[in-house]
Amino acid sequence: MKKLKGKIAVVTGGARGIGREYALRLAELGADVGVIDINLKSYQDFEGEAIDSKYETVVDELRDIGVKSIGYEADITSEADVNKAFEAIRKELGSVEILIANAGGGSGSVDGNAGSEIDTKELDIVMQQNLHGTIYSVKAVIEEMKRNKYGKIVTVTSVAGLKSINGGTYSHYGAAKAAIVSYTKNLAQDVGKYNINVNAIAPGYIGTGRLMEQFKKAGVEKYEGETALKRLGTPADCANVIEFLASDLSDYVTGTVIDVTGGLLK
Repeated sequence: MKKLKGKIAVVTGGARGIGREYALRLAELGADVGVIDINLKSYQDFEGEAIDSKYETVVDELRDIGVKSIGYEADITSEADVNKAFEAIRKELGSVEILIANAGGGSGSVDGNAGSEIDTKELDIVMQQNLHGTIYSVKAVIEEMKRNKYGKIVTVTSVAGLKSINGGTYSHYGAAKAAIVSYTKNLAQDVGKYNINVNAIAPGYIGTGRLMEQFKKAGVEKYEGETALKRLGTPADCANVIEFLASDLSDYVTGTVIDVTGGLLK
């Protein structure tokens, strides 16, 4: 019996990279999966993110696994867009029981936006993409989870939300991801009485097709050397934690952050 057989899950930002891996893992565990992304074909922008040519999007991959799936293109920074997306998924698949609020993103160069020099326009972008998008996604499913007295919510922060970067740069992104940690802990306290688990995953240096291009330019060894395990993480490493947090294995785990960083946090 598959762990999530009969469950309905939604992954935001699931068209490529880690989000795609989350969606595929949930499907392999038996869940029907809705995918929300601003562009369901965004994998085409990066050579390393290519999928099998017989599939048009990850939705086709999910259906090939043998589960029901629907994709919806939406801007995560628009609450109206998010609500429309979840309503379409709900109509097609049913009541959402698992939410992986993965959509997010950065803005500007990694060596910019030091703590004392934050560009307020870029701050607004990362807050909208990360914190606001996460909150909009939660709001779109939380009432039905309360009614059903069941829910698994996983938010996605980052190692940047748990520790500073040398020189204090990219602090706007770190602040947005740290805010997700605080929101996750407060949400867990709020909805625990409804049998809803709320946790966060904090990826570190993960070798997605997109990020590997950046790691190679800067020197992969530099990033590997910063970890205790002396290697980059893989999307599958992150999906293993999602499997735990989305299944009954984590029924007594809530309000916590699991870092998947290979030992970046010292």
